[in-house]
Amino acid sequence: MKDNKGFMDRAREFQHKIESKQQRIGKGKYGRVLKMARKPTNEEYEKTAKITGLGILAVGALGFVIYIIKELVAPWILQALGY
Repeated sequence: MKDNKGFMDRAREFQHKIESKQQRIGKGKYGRVLKMARKPTNEEYEKTAKITGLGILAVGALGFVIYIIKELVAPWILQALGY
């Protein structure tokens, strides 16, 4: 029976810790941001996904262009200069 009481006391302490942390969420450095945050609408999510996808493609294309310049154009220029 004593073990059961010890378990209950530990459970109450654990619950108190969780509740005290939950109460402090809105009072910290980012509390205002968390209070204003909301779930985006489907339209907002789709626009964000499209813009992010285009950004990823643009960075990938730029990297590919730099790779092509390094592999094909740079040796040709160095050969023309006599190196």
